[in-house]
Amino acid sequence: MLTALAEDDPENQARLAGFRLGLEKRGWSEGRNVRIDYRFAPAASPDQVQLFAKELVALRPDVIFAQTTPVVAALQRETRTIPIVFAALADPIGSGFIASLPQPGGNITGVMLYEPSVTGKWLSMLKEIAPQLVRAAFMVNPTTAVYNYYLRAAEPLSRSLGIDLVLTRVANADEIERAIEVFASVPNGGLVLPPDVTTTAHRDLIVALAVRYRLPAVYTIRPFVRLAGLCPTGSTSPICSA
Repeated sequence: MLTALAEDDPENQARLAGFRLGLEKRGWSEGRNVRIDYRFAPAASPDQVQLFAKELVALRPDVIFAQTTPVVAALQRETRTIPIVFAALADPIGSGFIASLPQPGGNITGVMLYEPSVTGKWLSMLKEIAPQLVRAAFMVNPTTAVYNYYLRAAEPLSRSLGIDLVLTRVANADEIERAIEVFASVPNGGLVLPPDVTTTAHRDLIVALAVRYRLPAVYTIRPFVRLAGLCPTGSTSPICSA
């Protein structure tokens, strides 16, 4: 298994627990009839991710479980024969991992994330909770997220909603803090966080900054919401009251 979150990340621990439970329900118990070799690559450089991929392939496992696009790409460079099962990928076809959804072909298959049209729902929700909103920061790390997959769908919808979509590229905590501070200096803005392992790893910081600067935000995975997503004071949207 090669994942892009830290071993001690609470979300990663929850996912691993669910993974092991799923295996046990199917008769596979770690340490009894299945062995799992783990590698964790939080915010790792491409060279480090590639090294982990090489190490796992050298073990000649029966199958490799992988998370995120950069991780699967690194594994694909190391093997075209060992089966690779992925989770949390945005665009496996556009990334060159599979030929099609009904017939993946090759040695890679798995479960993808959202259809790109969901970006319209994210923007619509943001406008509903903050009707005065005219700007939205679309925050991603271009090296770890296939952001164009979502951005292409978001751009025409943002225009129809009267929202100026601001592509906000970040790679680490310092860049996230600076980017949100600068963005928040202009009123009537909000945040859209498409799936991205970098922003997920820094979710505590992002949610805290959204609260500090009173930025309404739409998060695409549960860990952000658990920390406390922000609705504007006085909002009558059913999304906020729920």
